[in-house]
Amino acid sequence: MSIGTEGKNENGVIAAKGFDMEKTHGRYDDIIDLPHHISPTRPHMSMADRAAQFSPFAALTGYDGVIRESGRLTKEKAELSEEELEILGRKQQYLMSIIEERPEITVTYFVPDSLKEGGEYVTCSGRLKRIDEYERKLIFTDGTKVNIDDVVEIEGGTDYDLTLNGL
Repeated sequence: MSIGTEGKNENGVIAAKGFDMEKTHGRYDDIIDLPHHISPTRPHMSMADRAAQFSPFAALTGYDGVIRESGRLTKEKAELSEEELEILGRKQQYLMSIIEERPEITVTYFVPDSLKEGGEYVTCSGRLKRIDEYERKLIFTDGTKVNIDDVVEIEGGTDYDLTLNGL
């Protein structure tokens, strides 16, 4: 069963020119019909595990994470002016006077980044449960705690005017 000049045998199988199937097949006649070997001591490996042996690996473990982290942007914490601090102080005093009403407020505050310098500004809305003056935290009814020293803005809901006109 020799291969013609087109590189296909009579069954349509492509092979290299000059390749003789009968000669090659004859070399393996003693083992070609043997059953597939199954090891009595090692468990059968799944196809996924076998494929994983040939998958690419990360030569620098964690390098992708470092690149992503260095590309993540953070913001610097803004320093509030004396006037802005005074306004926030007045808003906090007003909230303390109406705390039993559980006012609906929106607070913007700074959250420091745990991995690198800077952080991000987060806005939180909800009903204020209490103001812990000892730990300096605003505590909402849903359990959220906001550090008072990180607050940059406090706005009232529709029922509470926390603008300068309302104070």
